[in-house]
Amino acid sequence: MYQYTEFDRQFVKARASQYRDQLTRWQAGQLAEDEFRPLRLQNGWYVQRYAPMLRVAVPYGELSSAQLRVLATIAREYDQPNAALFNGAQAAQDKLGAIPLKSGQSVRSKLSSGYAHFTTRQNMQYNWIPLDKSADVMDLLASVNMHGIQTSGNCIRNITSDERAGIAADEIADPRPFAEFMRQWSTLHPEFAFLPRKFKIAVTGALEDRAATAWHDVGLHLIRNTDDELGFKVLVGGGMGRTPIIATTIREFLPWMQLLNYLEAIVRAYNRFGRRDNIYKARIKILVKAEGQNFIDQVEAEYRDILELDGAPHTITQAELDRVSASFVAPKLTCNRSDAETKIANVLRAAAEDDVEFSRWLQQNVAPHKNPDLRIVTLSFKRLGQAPGDATADQLDIAANLADQFSAGEVRVTHDQNVVLPWVRCDQLPGLWKAARKAGFARPNIRLLTDMIACPGGDFCSLANARSLPLAEAITQRYQDLDELHDLGEIDLHISGCINSCGHHHSGHIGILGVDKDGKEWYQITLGGSDGSTLSGAPATGKVVGPSFSAAEVPEVIEAVLNTYRDQRVMVNDKQETFIATLRRVGAEPFKAAANAARFSATVPDQATQTV
Repeated sequence: MYQYTEFDRQFVKARASQYRDQLTRWQAGQLAEDEFRPLRLQNGWYVQRYAPMLRVAVPYGELSSAQLRVLATIAREYDQPNAALFNGAQAAQDKLGAIPLKSGQSVRSKLSSGYAHFTTRQNMQYNWIPLDKSADVMDLLASVNMHGIQTSGNCIRNITSDERAGIAADEIADPRPFAEFMRQWSTLHPEFAFLPRKFKIAVTGALEDRAATAWHDVGLHLIRNTDDELGFKVLVGGGMGRTPIIATTIREFLPWMQLLNYLEAIVRAYNRFGRRDNIYKARIKILVKAEGQNFIDQVEAEYRDILELDGAPHTITQAELDRVSASFVAPKLTCNRSDAETKIANVLRAAAEDDVEFSRWLQQNVAPHKNPDLRIVTLSFKRLGQAPGDATADQLDIAANLADQFSAGEVRVTHDQNVVLPWVRCDQLPGLWKAARKAGFARPNIRLLTDMIACPGGDFCSLANARSLPLAEAITQRYQDLDELHDLGEIDLHISGCINSCGHHHSGHIGILGVDKDGKEWYQITLGGSDGSTLSGAPATGKVVGPSFSAAEVPEVIEAVLNTYRDQRVMVNDKQETFIATLRRVGAEPFKAAANAARFSATVPDQATQTV
């Protein structure tokens, strides 16, 4: 992973010191609330429904075990939930709509232990750190080169990438050096500190898009042209929210050395022409949709001026690319090639014959590596009784230990709110599986129904119309049978508590959106969305199947949709057709009919049995 320079380290520490001064002046009454608010937001400090929320940047998803342990320490020592406040609020919210949980089950039940939350943009969030402790937390983060810079505000946010960047078997080129160039270029960029709205960039170097690039303000694909020259396909104007839009390709091929100059042109055009009169129309996607070719022409004109008049100041030289690339130090792992091949063959054969669970884990949680001696292993953070993406302090420590033992001290945060071990030797897979199973990280459900994405929803977010987490828990409870999960196959289920789409419901094969209806929690169901991965096909926006459903009806609706899939699917090349393939083949009407019929069979449990 990237090795920070002394300049990087001093920069982050200076920023933490600056924030401490700002906090002290605010506490002393020397800074008004309106003056302090933008300062804390620039460092990732929000104020949510019940308490402050900190968002920590994890550039392109890479974390060391040392950083994980500091994140665990913050969860354990500073993230202290106010149980009385939380439980009281939940009791009031229960009146908004019945969430069908079994008695005794709860989401985020270990409130006293503290926890962190992995987001869909490879960040880490905390929900209960008091502001008077925030400077101490920033100092602790800085001690391991971490911060919350530009995780909030109308600026260029954390640069995200494929969690397999630099190691993927299908990779054309490593996108991490370019992600690092973008991080350095965009951090505290004076011209882009107050854009019309937030701005998100994702980059991938692989054939499969695991970074959902088409759903970003700018999506970048490393490609090679017919002359085998390396460059980027550039997409602009993707996004979710109230107006879901798939990004438009504005450059089929951009030479890699011009990446920053071209990005500067894009953001300048947006900064100049983006709307500032209406927050709902301020994102670049609205500008691209409204202006079409005119926007592309403006970008190209700005780009020409940068090259010809400004002297192309941000051109990346080969020497600079080599320098930054060399900072991504691959671990020195030795493994006898023939020995590894023999061992992995024996492991797979033994798994198939003797241990179905291990076999499934190898199938779902283990992926090929560009080094044939290694594998990429996903630790599942999706389990019963715990919100998707949540990790307790103890779990973070355990993940750090697993990283040290099996992955050269490195992990990656995924778009799907899990954690990847990127450097696992083939011959260590049996040992890792046993250790991960003991820790509760080995559930073989990656890419299956219960490996869902969910935002914190109304439990924590002041913008949410409805809760996401109890609904995620109710569906997880219903689908605990691994035989059934594997029979259903790969399904993307995404849940958002409001139209801001932090749970990416638009791109889910099945999407669930919380809506407010007469002061109660209701949910819209969408079908057919795609994030652009190989499984899902081209990026697509899910379509609403009918009127909104009550919380109690949603699990019944999901079951009806899945039963329809079972009835309609066929065999393709000796394999069961996937959910998304069946949906596209037969159309949405059978699924809509089943979903709307299910509302009449749903029952509302006794309110006294609810535990949320």
